[in-house]
Amino acid sequence: MIEKLPIAFVAILIAIMPITGAVSVINEEATFLNNTYIRSAILNMPVTPLSEEEQNGILYMREEEKLARDVYLELYDQIKVPIFWNIAGAEQTHMDSVKLLIDRYGLVDTATDEVGSFTNEELQALYDNLIEMGSTSLEDALKVGATIEELDILDLEIRTAETEKEDIIQVYASLMKGSRNHLRSFVRTLERQGFDYSPQYLSQEEFDMIVTSSMETGPYVN
Repeated sequence: MIEKLPIAFVAILIAIMPITGAVSVINEEATFLNNTYIRSAILNMPVTPLSEEEQNGILYMREEEKLARDVYLELYDQIKVPIFWNIAGAEQTHMDSVKLLIDRYGLVDTATDEVGSFTNEELQALYDNLIEMGSTSLEDALKVGATIEELDILDLEIRTAETEKEDIIQVYASLMKGSRNHLRSFVRTLERQGFDYSPQYLSQEEFDMIVTSSMETGPYVN
C-alpha cells in the first residue's frame, strides 16, 4: 500500500502548468488547479465570519478531496493503470485549493497526513468501502473513480448553495470543473475498455450533459 503522496511528481506537474487560469487539463485526463492563480483571484474578496454550514462545508470538502486522492493512489498501487496516478496528483491540487480557504478563515485543518485515514467517520467508512469495491477488477476500479466524482459534484452543488461568499464560490467552482472533467475521464476510459456505466448519484440528465460535453478549462464553471 502507498504510504505517502508522490510529492515530487505533483510538484513537477504543477510547475509546468500554465498560469493564465485556475484550471489546467493534463493529457485530457487529469485536471490540475493553479492555486497561485486562485489565491490571487480571491485575495481582495471580502472576508466575513463563516456560518456553521460554511465552516463545516469547507472542512468536509477538504477531506472529500483527500478521499479521492487516497483512493486513486491505492488503486494505482494495486493495478498500475495511469489514470489513477494522474488524477491522484490532480486531487492534491484540489485539496490545496480548499486549504486556501482553511488558512484564509483561520480554521483548524482536520485532514490527516496519512493516506487512507480520515477524521470524518462517514468518509472513513466510504473510503474503506470504495477500496474494497475497486480492488476486484479494472472495471470496478474505474467505476469507483466515476462514483467518487459523482459524489464530489453532488456535494459541491450542496455546499455552493449554502454560501454567498465570493471566495468560497470561486474555489468550489474550480473544484466542480475538475470533478466534472474527472468524471468524463473515468467514463470515457470505461467506454474504451468496453464497459458501461450508469450514474449512481447524479440524475441521468445531469450525468448525460456532463459526459457528452468537452473537457472544461478556465477559472469558472460554465
